[in-house]
Amino acid sequence: MSTISIQATARPARVVLTPRVGAAAGGSAVTTRLRITDRGRRVLATLVALPVVIAVAVAVLSGGSALASLDEGTPATFETINVMPGDSLWSIAGKVAPQADPRDVIDGIISLNALPSSAIEPGQTLAIPAEFTE
Repeated sequence: MSTISIQATARPARVVLTPRVGAAAGGSAVTTRLRITDRGRRVLATLVALPVVIAVAVAVLSGGSALASLDEGTPATFETINVMPGDSLWSIAGKVAPQADPRDVIDGIISLNALPSSAIEPGQTLAIPAEFTE
């Protein structure tokens, strides 16, 4: 049989739960050990395994990136031009491919040269995609 004792003082009330076994028969207080249940084991195993699963998933997804090789592929053919003062990508697109849509030419130039924006500076060398050269 267990009994619960409550102690109150001038300070805020404090509840102390003390299990007692055989208090009437002069038994001593029983200390309980912390035991983990099957559900607790599953939760703990999941929490431990989760970072490992995430790391493996990231490694698998990023493992398909391109690898450089020593094999010679088809040589890239493109023409280069030097940017003159007053030039813009729009005017360059009109000069190198007057028959094409300037927006497509500009997108091709930005992609081929890995430009962060459409801003260019005089003296800069730009590669023109082969599909837009004459």
